[in-house]
Amino acid sequence: MRIPVDGVQFSVEQTGSGPPLMLLHGFTGSCDTWSTFVSSLGRHFQMIAVDLPGHGHSDTPADLQRFRMERAGRDLLALLDRLGMDRISLLGYSMGGRLALHVALAAPARIRALVLESATPGIPDSADRAARRKADEDLAMVLECEGLEPFVDRWERQSLFASQTRLPAAIRKQLRGQRLGNNPIGLAQSLRGAGAGVQEPLWEQLSAVYQPTLVITGADDAKYRQIGREMAEALPAASFVVIPNAGHAVHLEQPVAFERHVLQFLKEKNHCP
Repeated sequence: MRIPVDGVQFSVEQTGSGPPLMLLHGFTGSCDTWSTFVSSLGRHFQMIAVDLPGHGHSDTPADLQRFRMERAGRDLLALLDRLGMDRISLLGYSMGGRLALHVALAAPARIRALVLESATPGIPDSADRAARRKADEDLAMVLECEGLEPFVDRWERQSLFASQTRLPAAIRKQLRGQRLGNNPIGLAQSLRGAGAGVQEPLWEQLSAVYQPTLVITGADDAKYRQIGREMAEALPAASFVVIPNAGHAVHLEQPVAFERHVLQFLKEKNHCP
C-alpha cells in the first residue's frame, strides 16, 4: 500500500501479527530486502517494511531536503502516526541503520528496541565526509548520465560486496534485479541527500540512545565490524554480534544466523512468545 506523508507517497508492506517491527533497507534496496523473513519473523511480529524515499515504489521528491536523515526520520514517525502505531521496534540495514539511529534519537519514547545491521553513526572526520560526498556525486552522475545498469555494474564491483560473490547465482540474480528495479533519479537524489558524506555524525549522541540495541556485523566486513564494535561500546544498552562467513549484507549472506540472533533479541525485548 501507499501512504501519503506531507505530499510524498511511501510504499509500505505490512505482514504478520504481534508487536510492531519496522524494517528499513539499505541503499539500492526496497521492501523486497526482507522478503526471506516474512513468514518466519511474521509469526512473532507485525512487520512494517518501508521503501525509503527514491527507492522501490515510494516517491522521489524533488526537494533534496526530504532525503536528509533528519527529515526522513520525521516522515517515518508521521507514517507511524498514520498507521496508528505508538511504539515499535526498529531494524535498519546500512543506510537504514543510520536512519534508525536518527529516529531513535528524535523520538526515544516510541522505540522499544533497535537492531542495527552493518550500520554507522556517520563519518566523524570532515575531510573524509567531503571525500565521500565527492564519491557519491560521481555515482549520482553515473546514474543520471549513463543509466541504472552501468551504475549497478559499478556498485556491485565494490570491495564492500566482494563476499557476495560466494552466494548462489540465483540469489545474486535476484539481488541484482532488486537493484535494477529502482528509479535512477531516485537513487541519485538519495546519494546527494542521504549519503554518509552529507550526514552530520552521531557518535557524540550515542550515549543518549538508551533503548536495548543489537549491533550485527559480518566477520568478513572488516570496516563495519570495527565500526560496529566501537558503536556498541558507545551505546548504553547494546550487545554486539559478529556473524561468521558474512560480509556487509548479513541478512542475505547468512539469513539463518541473522534471523536467529534478531528473533532471540526482539522476543526478549518485546516480551513475546
